[in-house]
Amino acid sequence: MTVPHDDRGLLLGDGLFETILARGGVLEHWAAHLMRLTAGCATLGLPSPDGAMALRLCEQAVADAGLSRAAVRLTLTAGSGGRGLDRPAQAQLRLFATASASPPPTGPVDLVTVGVRRNEQSPASRLKTLSYLDNVLARREAGGAEALMLNTAGQLACAAAANLFWSQGGRLLTPALDCGVLDGITRGAVIARARARGVPVEEVRAG
Repeated sequence: MTVPHDDRGLLLGDGLFETILARGGVLEHWAAHLMRLTAGCATLGLPSPDGAMALRLCEQAVADAGLSRAAVRLTLTAGSGGRGLDRPAQAQLRLFATASASPPPTGPVDLVTVGVRRNEQSPASRLKTLSYLDNVLARREAGGAEALMLNTAGQLACAAAANLFWSQGGRLLTPALDCGVLDGITRGAVIARARARGVPVEEVRAG
């Protein structure tokens, strides 16, 4: 797909994306990803995406790439618009998908606390918007390590590209969503699996 120069996602970051792991051509946690994308559109005041079309685009991207394990990027923009911040009266969504190789993790990574802060007061902190500049700058500041990001209150929030978990006293702890945390799909799966195994999970505000 060619993205025109007046696309609001390109010009203003007005849109959302999902990154979906595909193994053997199967999109993992697809329903959860589509639900989050739809909820994000509601928050941004955008029409809901066509779920069947989104699925076809993702599956086609995986097939075209010919990869057994792939990271599928599903991108939704608010479409084309004129100059300025205001959207057209009827937004025409632009939806496309790409796939790239996603090798399995090879081991632990180092965490470096960075100065870039998550703005827990912003609705965008809980969405996967197309404006990811804070995360880009945080990762750059961390050098070759993963960035550990705090919010403006000095509380633990997240890594640049991951949610945080740690164990303490037999409990699994993770920052609360109102700390400026993205409600990650893997985060939800980890919490559900831990509770199914009888492990207490607490969402906390830790400074």
